[in-house]
Amino acid sequence: MDTPMIEVTDVTKTFGSHKALDGVSLSAPRGTVLGLLGHNGAGKTTLVGILSTLSLPTSGQVRVGGLDVVRRAEEVRRRIGLTGQYAAVDETLSGHANLVLIARLLGASRAQAAARADELLELFSLTGAARRSAKDYSGGMRRRLDLAASLVGAPDVIFLDEPTTGLDPTARRGLWHIVQHLVREGTTVLLTTQYLDEADVLADSITVLSAGRVVASGTAEELKSRIGHRSVSVTLRGADDRQRAVAALRGAGLAPAHEDDGLVLTMPVADSTAVARVVRATDEAGVDLAGLAFSEPSLDDVYLALNSTVTAPSSPSPVPLSTGHQTGMPR
Repeated sequence: MDTPMIEVTDVTKTFGSHKALDGVSLSAPRGTVLGLLGHNGAGKTTLVGILSTLSLPTSGQVRVGGLDVVRRAEEVRRRIGLTGQYAAVDETLSGHANLVLIARLLGASRAQAAARADELLELFSLTGAARRSAKDYSGGMRRRLDLAASLVGAPDVIFLDEPTTGLDPTARRGLWHIVQHLVREGTTVLLTTQYLDEADVLADSITVLSAGRVVASGTAEELKSRIGHRSVSVTLRGADDRQRAVAALRGAGLAPAHEDDGLVLTMPVADSTAVARVVRATDEAGVDLAGLAFSEPSLDDVYLALNSTVTAPSSPSPVPLSTGHQTGMPR
């Protein structure tokens, strides 16, 4: 198999007596998105700082593109891009001038820099605003320009540290499409986010951090399957049907529980095939249903379940759910 583009092995980072990272290990193959989830202070930004050579690990090993980030930091910086939590563009310059400046700093000729700026402005739908001052850009436009700046050097790996923070839903989805385009082109992405729907849409694999430790890892579906809960809910037409419906469903091996109004019965199930059992049992009992719904677990369920069990940095062991698994400038 190809060498992982991102490889973190038993990494620890301490600040005085505070341990910000505690034995973190993770990896990501080429052309994939690794989602890094965690609450504020979980260690996400600290890890991104180490991966992007902005800080050193206290112990452990970190490789990006097969290169050790401590011993070969300069080479690593040529192969990565970084977009932080806040847009870091020069507001006194136009969008085009921002990108040309970075390209020139990376060694491009004037013609090469202008061509690369035009290419990225088109990719990020900023051509119409290319000559406008960045201070006149909307928040979403600044984030797109910031991401474009991190791609000037065509990096192999890009680190996106909560890139959609503060954006409206339309701008967020626009950035999602750009990330998906980059991955199709072979870029490897590490994405830190507090938006669970974002991780669900973009991430090929997910690592959850809490108090500097890995508490779960796997694909979104693996996490949901391991921790989330599927259920079927039926809505009765009248309270008179409740007793017969409950008896019929229990007879089918299900465990219905009714909500406050008594007209909705909900039961945990293993998978969607249970829907047929529910329909058959209620039909045979002569119960006319007003509605039926099958609910899959969400990453929200996973995250809440993990946070309810993690009470101290020393408590959890990682939940292993699967195996195998710019030319740029520091920002």
